Amino acid sequence: MASQDEQDPRISKISSAIRVIPNFPKPGIMFQDITTLLLDTKAFRDTIDLFVERYRGKDISVVAGIEARGFIFGPPIALAIGAKFVPMRKPNKLPGEVISEEYSLEYGTDKMEMHVGAVQAGERALIIDDLIATGGTLCAAIRLLERVGVHVVECACVIELPELKGRERLGDKPLFVLVSST
Repeated sequence: MASQDEQDPRISKISSAIRVIPNFPKPGIMFQDITTLLLDTKAFRDTIDLFVERYRGKDISVVAGIEARGFIFGPPIALAIGAKFVPMRKPNKLPGEVISEEYSLEYGTDKMEMHVGAVQAGERALIIDDLIATGGTLCAAIRLLERVGVHVVECACVIELPELKGRERLGDKPLFVLVSST
C-alpha cells in the first residue's frame, strides 16, 4: 500500500496495520480489513490524529459517518474538533422521521438515510468512511446533505481503491485518503 502523504511516518504504520484478505467476501475481491488496525492502539490513534489535525480549525460543525465503519472513525474525530456526529444509515435503522437517498450498487440499488433535523442549512460537514471503492455511498451522502443545504467541505477515508475510480464520481468534492491500495 502507498500513502498520499509519504512524508508522515505514521502513514506506513497505519498501512501495515491493515490486513488484506484475498477472495473475501467473494472470489477476486481483495478485502481491506480494518479490524487489525483497530487492534493496534498506536496505529488507530494515529489514524484519528491525522484526521483531527487536518480538520481542526476548519469550522466543521458536522461529521457524517457512513454505516458501519464510518461509525468507528467519525465520533472520535467529531469530539476532537468540536462537531456533532450524524450517522448515515441503511434503510429502516433509524427511529423517527428520516430523509433518504437512493444509490446504485453493482447489482441493484440501496438507500442511505439520515434523521430529519439532524443537520441545518448552512452547516459545514465532513463525510467519513473507512474506504472508497466505486464512490457510490459517498455520492449518496453528499447528495443527502446538500439536499438540506449543508456544505460538504470534504470526504475522508482511511483507504482508497483507486482502480475502482470512486474519486472521479465525487466531481468537485475533495477527497482525503490516508492509504491507497496497490
